[in-house]
Amino acid sequence: MPDIKHFDPDATLEAVVRLFWRQGVASTGIQDVVTATGLNRSSLYATFGGKQELYLAALRRYLEQRSQPMFRRLAEDGRGLQAVSEFFGGLIEARCSGEYARWGCMVSNAHAGAENSDPEVRAVLDRHHQDLRDALYAALVAGEAQGQLAAGADPGASADLLALLAYGVNLRSRAGADAATLRKTVTAALDSIADRAAA
Repeated sequence: MPDIKHFDPDATLEAVVRLFWRQGVASTGIQDVVTATGLNRSSLYATFGGKQELYLAALRRYLEQRSQPMFRRLAEDGRGLQAVSEFFGGLIEARCSGEYARWGCMVSNAHAGAENSDPEVRAVLDRHHQDLRDALYAALVAGEAQGQLAAGADPGASADLLALLAYGVNLRSRAGADAATLRKTVTAALDSIADRAAA
């Protein structure tokens, strides 16, 4: 007889994403996963493998379903600095209010945790960083073409700066920074690369 799963692996993995995202991998035991999903250990292990495999699957799902769609929208927007400003505005709103307030970003949380020593985790983090940086670069190139950037502002270096700022927003919001303070910081960063005459 074939093994018939009596649960939805996709819904289970989404529950696991939320668990690892909120608590972090170090603070989450397999019993926490059992409690959050309602599944027994044998079902979890048979479907996903051990805790590390489950965490990797959750991290990849977070990247594919939450981060990458946001990056694609930014890269394809075409409005330049306005798109970058709205990207950060949405990021701050998501990190400081609503269902996921103070959870930070699952990927940024992994950068700050011991799990980043795992080569497979590191590969996911590197992919996320490259996608984020590429999206910001595309938006800044669009802004440069429209005369929005200050003279001498380099889209590549500015994309690197703004990528680091995004990680800062994620980590500081998890630590309790308020939205108004984060918005001021983002505004200062964007003002530093904007052509004031074009504003």
